[in-house]
Amino acid sequence: MAKDQKKQSRPKAETPKGFRDYFGADVTERKQMLDRIAEIYHRHGFEPLETSAVETVEALGKFLPDVDRPNAGVFAWQEAEVPGGGAGDWLALRYDLTAPLARVAAQFRNDLPSPYRRYAMGPVWRNEKPGPGRFRQFYQCDADTVGSASVAADAEICAMLAAALEHAGIARGDYLIRINNRKVLNGILEAMGVAQGKPADDVLRTIDKFDKVGEDGVRQLLTTGRKDDSGAFIEGVGLAPEQAGPVIAFLTSKGADNAQTLANLRAAVGASAVGAEGVEELAQIADMLSAMGVEEDRAIIDPSIVRGLGYYTGPVFEAELTFEILDDKGRKRQFGSVAGGGRYDGLVERFTGQKVPATGVSIGVDRLLAALRAKGLMGGTEPGPVVVTVMDRERMADYQAMAAELRQAGIRAEVYLGNPKNFGNQLKYADKRHAPVAIIQGGDEAARGVVQVKDLILGARIAAQASHEEWKSQPAQTEVARADLVAEVRRILG
Repeated sequence: MAKDQKKQSRPKAETPKGFRDYFGADVTERKQMLDRIAEIYHRHGFEPLETSAVETVEALGKFLPDVDRPNAGVFAWQEAEVPGGGAGDWLALRYDLTAPLARVAAQFRNDLPSPYRRYAMGPVWRNEKPGPGRFRQFYQCDADTVGSASVAADAEICAMLAAALEHAGIARGDYLIRINNRKVLNGILEAMGVAQGKPADDVLRTIDKFDKVGEDGVRQLLTTGRKDDSGAFIEGVGLAPEQAGPVIAFLTSKGADNAQTLANLRAAVGASAVGAEGVEELAQIADMLSAMGVEEDRAIIDPSIVRGLGYYTGPVFEAELTFEILDDKGRKRQFGSVAGGGRYDGLVERFTGQKVPATGVSIGVDRLLAALRAKGLMGGTEPGPVVVTVMDRERMADYQAMAAELRQAGIRAEVYLGNPKNFGNQLKYADKRHAPVAIIQGGDEAARGVVQVKDLILGARIAAQASHEEWKSQPAQTEVARADLVAEVRRILG
């Protein structure tokens, strides 16, 4: 080979920026958690729906093609020219599970029952700048009721969310579902004399900062403005002090119980009809939750829940985990929100021209899984398969028969398929696979009709803790009749 010949170019073995790979326990634990949630959704009469990972950009709605490429929010591409000329359709990976639901509800509206209750779980993609804990592909877990304007559907979603969290492993007392209503806020805006459009949007954005800046901060931002922590001045909305009053009354109306909160909200909305309607809806939801056994230690009316109020049209809810964890610096902090949702119009209207009421909730899959791990309910090392070692290449059929018998008995098992020359490497392999048991049978054992069963878990524990005398009295490897192989493995696995 000539010295000046260029070396062969090889692709880099690396995950694309903003994406990640999931191995073993990550995949298994996520599936276990989602299966538990799906069991609750199914019990409540919801049907599973699995839509295509690709939608037309037109169906997605939020993102439209630019001159050369679609908006950067989605991963999109344009199909080849259609026969006869003309540009092809813009297609995109789905960025959530709600837009596909809108398309399905419109496309199959004559075939689906109404109301239509569905749940969906799967990956979504966002063409956004990645950052710490922020990935371009992640899982969502949604449940929605399409076609019912009754607040009973909202109450049912909240009750189902509580049941799903508990069935996934979050104990009662470690979470709280907080409920608010956009109509109440509309009533507040009406009482303030603030019109829809930019003034209302400015107020909404200011209200959304309540959890960060508090009552005084919101009051300043609604009126003349305030300085932030860095000393920079943030211009206010420009409302008169008396106009800001109803907003403060709304945000601070949470009482000792739901009854007191509702009374405070009625006073805050004043003579606003839409505001009164929103308070009455909250009262109905509270009554229905109580009837379903979801008391105020699990779900409460809380006007401070304002996130997403610009998007939702009625009741909104958020599930917050209330237990403390330690951050990277060892400081205590609450885990925070793991689910959110509410009622929204316009789900199917873009396709049919008719308003279709809908309500739903989305659980943050990665956040809930992280919470379960923080509580020690997931995240342990998952036991691997029983490993049948190979002592004699010519007897591979015998080893495969052993693994088959274990599998037929419901025990996870595999035969070592690497180079069997070095037996130590086989045990290293079993250790890397977190195998609980290794099966050993050489020519001598085969002639005598026995096998050696090595308890790898006990062996590791003895090696780490036991004295020499204890080690001799607790052998981690036993010899049993070949016919007793399955029974002995079952005994070890418990």
